[in-house]
Amino acid sequence: MSTTFWVGEIFNANLSDGSQVCSTYDSKWALHHTGVQLGSSTDTGCGGSPVGGCDGPSSGATAATFTCTTEKRTAANGYFPTSQPKPLENPFYLDLPYDDINDATAFANRDTVVPWANVAPYSAHHGDSNYSYMKNHWVQLTGPNGKTCYGQVEDAGPSSGSLYHDAAYVFGSNDARPVNKQFSGDPSQGAGTDVSPALNGCLGFADLDGDNDHVNWRFVDRADVPAGPWLTVETTSQVSQ
Repeated sequence: MSTTFWVGEIFNANLSDGSQVCSTYDSKWALHHTGVQLGSSTDTGCGGSPVGGCDGPSSGATAATFTCTTEKRTAANGYFPTSQPKPLENPFYLDLPYDDINDATAFANRDTVVPWANVAPYSAHHGDSNYSYMKNHWVQLTGPNGKTCYGQVEDAGPSSGSLYHDAAYVFGSNDARPVNKQFSGDPSQGAGTDVSPALNGCLGFADLDGDNDHVNWRFVDRADVPAGPWLTVETTSQVSQ
């Protein structure tokens, strides 16, 4: 099960992980993704992070009045934003419930459970809490429309509470369901990933911001990512706290 999220969205300002103004890997995610800043706010779920960047329609001229919503994306312009300038980072992004930087369990076991942990460049960063093995890694997804699209991991989630170390689901070989039980219209499972508006459109989701769309996904190496709009802007930045 997959839901949709977007850079600049404030899902729940009362939660520490309720905002896409920041991500688990980048405290200035919205700013770095768009280059836009209206000011900083303390009521975004990540207080102090720059507000104003949005991967979708936005309104408000100040941090206090800023809002950010999503929009339909189509192949006509490569699923890129229609209401914002060309993004500075890849609009084809997603999250998975394994935070190898801020979750103590995930950080402790990432060298043994992340399949690429012992190959370059990751092998040079064992014990480095400022380097993520997950951020920017590529994922292949097949959506409700049967189309295969590609995106980069840029956040961690979804999660019921603070369990961002769901290694069995993220890396397991037996098709385990997510530990998370929330954010899903499917009574058999919770949501296992959030995808960006670009991926929402590319994969043919029924709703712009719904909870009933399913995907199949797997990790892929960068060398195996085919040409497509997901390579127009590639995110290469590492952890920024």
